[in-house]
Amino acid sequence: MNTLERIRYHMKLRGWSEYRLAKESDLSQSTIANIFRRDTIPSIPTLECICNAFGLTLSQFFADSDDPDGADEGERELLMIWSTLSKEQQALVKQLIREMR
Repeated sequence: MNTLERIRYHMKLRGWSEYRLAKESDLSQSTIANIFRRDTIPSIPTLECICNAFGLTLSQFFADSDDPDGADEGERELLMIWSTLSKEQQALVKQLIREMR
């Protein structure tokens, strides 16, 4: 999967449009539109903004979908769900997990 396919995959996973990606990543709509319309690979700083919007590190973004960071299927599912949560929701989940221990 190339970089643009990975971005599209993560957008589809979250149900995001190009507009939503621009808003979440603090990038202009024209920047996002140009990436897709011109079929260009974004710069590292732009890709970092996109990954931050997805709640992913660059490493997680580029990890093989079959084995991201050595995680099993359940861990991959949790990571994908985690990346869709807001910062407030992530804090609540962390608190819940701490209480469960």
